[in-house]
Amino acid sequence: MPVAASAIYFLNLRGDVLINRTYRDDVGGDMVDAFRTHIMQTKELGNCPVRQIGGCSFVYMRISNVYIVIVVTSNANVACGFKFVVEAVALFKSYFGGAFDEDAIRNNFVLIYELLDEIMDFGYPQNLSPEILKLYITQEGVRSPFSSKPKDKPVPNATLQVTGAVGWRREGLSYKKNEVFLDIVESVNLLMSSKGNVLRCDVTGKVLMKCFLSGMPDLKLGLNDKIGLERESEMKSRPAKSGKTIELDDVTFHQCVNLTRFNSEKTVSFVPPDGEFELMKYRITEGVNLPFRVLPTINELGRTRMEVNVKVKSVFGAKMFALGVVVKIPVPKQTAKTNFQVTTGRAKYNPSIDCLVWKIRKFPGQTESTLSAEIELISTMGEKKSWTRPPIQMEFQVPMFTASGLRVRFLKVWEKSGYNTVEWVRYITKAGSYEIRC
Repeated sequence: MPVAASAIYFLNLRGDVLINRTYRDDVGGDMVDAFRTHIMQTKELGNCPVRQIGGCSFVYMRISNVYIVIVVTSNANVACGFKFVVEAVALFKSYFGGAFDEDAIRNNFVLIYELLDEIMDFGYPQNLSPEILKLYITQEGVRSPFSSKPKDKPVPNATLQVTGAVGWRREGLSYKKNEVFLDIVESVNLLMSSKGNVLRCDVTGKVLMKCFLSGMPDLKLGLNDKIGLERESEMKSRPAKSGKTIELDDVTFHQCVNLTRFNSEKTVSFVPPDGEFELMKYRITEGVNLPFRVLPTINELGRTRMEVNVKVKSVFGAKMFALGVVVKIPVPKQTAKTNFQVTTGRAKYNPSIDCLVWKIRKFPGQTESTLSAEIELISTMGEKKSWTRPPIQMEFQVPMFTASGLRVRFLKVWEKSGYNTVEWVRYITKAGSYEIRC
């Protein structure tokens, strides 16, 4: 069930109540005293953000020098409560010019009480969008002297924005040049054995958009996901086109996406917010195209010498390239001296992290580079302990490449005025947790 908050308190670090609002009569005014006595004064604030005292649960979070405490008496959704707190703080910051602390609260008592009445009704969260609330709560907060944030211009037709189906976009937007920017950004998570066998691999991705479109456009995005292509071929009564298809897992969408149409047609249709937003997130666990393969060889020659050879192969297309490639090769703590030979880039020993750091500014596709190093170790008198080899770690960024194989098949923009649009699509693959065992 939702939050169903009975009360909300704003406390400073001493436990003094700055502002409180009671939404239900099932808690008394002494609830804040219980929070002070059983949680704040026992120094257990950092242990768990949810505590039960008697028949009440306290959901609290510290923002700057203020504690925001929600009191509930039922089995409430705690995640929803934390989300409410985060979005409420973002709303307050938009009114206060980016600052939220004890001074900002003291300077904006009246405004905060008015906002608390709007964003929660009988303990249930309501609309917390700053763009919408500023349409009919036009009172300006006392801004921080360090804030240079420009004032938002009032927008007409507030009733439509609050009650309409498109609350994330206002009417009357107009641009001289209508453009859509779409970025598919993926992070590759890999754990590979020293022999090149993949032990664990997955890709997490997100579709980021930046829209500068006039009016109320309707966008339709087509991807090469397996379910979407099969559904499209069924609707058109013809076989699906040949080519690689992928299966998306754990897909989540922005609120602007028409889920009814997605469930029936498997197409991503939406009226986009103005500016930058995250359209969707997804995960891929099968058919991952690894951008790099790493083959390490480490030989320990007695107690005082070691030889390290690392070969890195780029697997992506020859016309592509990776930027900012960093390979971190672990070495023992008793390393005294290192000598390097690299075919590309530069390498150095970083004693603070006990690693050989190999940097390559630009790594072309379908090529390989090698690092060879001789390492001298400090001899110890005590019994030698076996060195537990941490994995090799990689950092990189490959433009115009997706490890999942996800591709945009089409991006259609329709608006009743029929204007022309310019669409830009970009792909970027980055290293998440990219590790290779030595």
